[in-house]
Amino acid sequence: MCTVCGCGTATVEGKAGEAHAHDHSHSHGHDHAHSPDHPQPHEHHNLSRDGHHHDHADQSNDHAHRGDQAIDFGAGLAGVHVPGLDQDRIVRIERDIQSKNAAFARANRARLVERGVFTLNLVSSPGSGKTSLLVRTILDLKPRFPITVIEGDQQTSNDAERIRATGVPALQVNTGKGCHLDAHMVGHALDTLDPPPASLLFIENVGNLVCPAAFDLGETHKVVVLSVTEGEDKPLKYPDMFAAADLMLLNKVDLLPYVDFDVAACMANALTVNPRLQIRTVSARTGEGLQAFYAWIEAHAAIVVASTAKAG
Repeated sequence: MCTVCGCGTATVEGKAGEAHAHDHSHSHGHDHAHSPDHPQPHEHHNLSRDGHHHDHADQSNDHAHRGDQAIDFGAGLAGVHVPGLDQDRIVRIERDIQSKNAAFARANRARLVERGVFTLNLVSSPGSGKTSLLVRTILDLKPRFPITVIEGDQQTSNDAERIRATGVPALQVNTGKGCHLDAHMVGHALDTLDPPPASLLFIENVGNLVCPAAFDLGETHKVVVLSVTEGEDKPLKYPDMFAAADLMLLNKVDLLPYVDFDVAACMANALTVNPRLQIRTVSARTGEGLQAFYAWIEAHAAIVVASTAKAG
């Protein structure tokens, strides 16, 4: 949990334009007014990565909207484990973080469902190939669906630039020392991206098989990507992630002749952790298995669109 893993600041790419004072209300229940510089100490709903309130007196958390800068989510919880710290207090803080995140996630989900936006939260360890997989998926599906993407990484906008090269809108969220996206960050990204009705939204989470499992972003489904260059025991080592997912994509199967990886054992391990988990074997490089993944997307997206039309 983030009270002990040392998560830090997070930023979301802002819209182009000069810094400006603004007063806005987000669909996820977050209201605030502020000037570009924040010259005086004040208390407000900081754009904190865990959604909690706090004071700050310096200008390190300026909420300036600039073309090449971002919306600062503040320092968040200074969650470094300190010997002698009251463990009961840590538990209370963790529950508070989860409660606030859950509220933002509900608001995100309501917003997305209302517009019939089918949302996948892609999670994996670093190097699983999920960005390459996402690029190929976008190129194959964009003739059939409007697509938007939220990219999560600790630093750089490299992945967002790769996604934009496909011709679809993408917004980079940099979490700094943070190890995952949270629903508050995603809510602000949605304000900027504004995904169109009956569309696909892909959220590529920070590469990490631990913390993202605990944070609902308002997505329709979590999709865990595992590659054959990793161990087949990963589902047993990181059970929370595989338990939270609805679909597992076993990627890089084109490398199976060159690696020591037991596909059957991996699938058995994943199903031991999560018996309802659906599994597809794919290769972002060759395209093997991707049609089955696309069929899964289309079938589940149709359910979301149909339920939205029925509610309307």
